[in-house]
Amino acid sequence: TLVDLYKNMQIDVGDLTGIPTGYDDLNRMTAGLQEGDLIIVGARPSMGKTAFVLNVAFHAASAHTATGIFSLEMGEEQLLKRMISSTGNIDATKLKNPKKLCNLKDWEKISQAMGLINDLPLEIYDKANVTMQEIYAKARKLKRKYPDKKVLIAIDYLQLVVGDPKHRGNRMQEIGEISRKLKLMARELNVCVVALSQLSRAVESRQDKRPLLSDLRENGQIEQDADLIAFLYREDYYDRETENKNITEIILAKQRNGPVGVVELAFIKEFSKFVNLERKFIHQQEA
Repeated sequence: TLVDLYKNMQIDVGDLTGIPTGYDDLNRMTAGLQEGDLIIVGARPSMGKTAFVLNVAFHAASAHTATGIFSLEMGEEQLLKRMISSTGNIDATKLKNPKKLCNLKDWEKISQAMGLINDLPLEIYDKANVTMQEIYAKARKLKRKYPDKKVLIAIDYLQLVVGDPKHRGNRMQEIGEISRKLKLMARELNVCVVALSQLSRAVESRQDKRPLLSDLRENGQIEQDADLIAFLYREDYYDRETENKNITEIILAKQRNGPVGVVELAFIKEFSKFVNLERKFIHQQEA
């Protein structure tokens, strides 16, 4: 059928039409992150959603995409340390007190990572209590600053954006309006918006802890507005004995213009880093 043909055409393109994520299988399934799209990344705590969005932002900026990160939970310094850790493969715990814990080799890696990050078209906004108006203004400014580049706006995370006072007390309407405005911003400015989202606790009470669309908090509107919804799931978080150690499933639960399905990535916890999974390599190592 035409639908199947279309889906296959999406997967088999060698060239990305959108912004590269840094992950081969994810690029294949999405053809890259598309301008004009609202992408929601949802996960329960400790699944690595901030690490994931920072990794994607770094890869995008490395591919000459102008990238703005709104970090509403974490200060700029903490966020940059995370980025240095994943870029330079430096144990994040060492960066808590680098003067005492880092050796000469580490310092070399740190300065190299800092150099790489410094050269990127990347801006970090770490103001807490940010409003949609402020996000819109900054995104427009970024677009003006880099007129020839694609633009990616990452928001960590959706539920921390300040809503319109008229909705005070009605959380569902408040979040619904923020999600609607993010989608409008993506369309109007022709930028790609990636917003992280919390998921409801309902996940924890199920036998299978893989998130579902119904787990999106205040979900109806978000689900409707999003062009792509991805969930992060780590089996080893719930089952220490699993064979799937350090493997994160990126579950594409909704994709307006492409297939749904699962992409597996390896998660290197000490570097807060996701990498392409090479099964053969992993099995050889274990053997």
